[in-house]
Amino acid sequence: MEESKNFGSAILFGVIGIFLLAIISSLIFSLILRFTSTQESSVQFIITAISFVTLFAGGFISGGKGKQKGWLLGGITGLVYSIIVFMFQYLGHNSLFDVEQIIYHTCYILIAMMGGILGVNLSSSKTRNA
Repeated sequence: MEESKNFGSAILFGVIGIFLLAIISSLIFSLILRFTSTQESSVQFIITAISFVTLFAGGFISGGKGKQKGWLLGGITGLVYSIIVFMFQYLGHNSLFDVEQIIYHTCYILIAMMGGILGVNLSSSKTRNA
């Protein structure tokens, strides 16, 4: 019971971290696009890279909090994020994921898994050194 509670809180922290970083980066880029002559097409790759970093950070947070099974924690964190985005898109805009979005979200889940693995390894190495 304790392990599942720990996993749940680790995943929750990871998803909250993802959304906080996404909100902050969205605010920054919306201000840049609004108050400069920059076009959205010119920052598209930067935004994509930041979204991958954000998912990696969320996986890292969940792996660091859970301290074990980082691939699972990161994967579930990425999956929960993708499900929330899918539900928002489906319920709010009445559209399903297209093939490009499925590819992106699969990569998001894999990146979050990598973050979870690194989060567990870095948190357990700190524990061993202390």
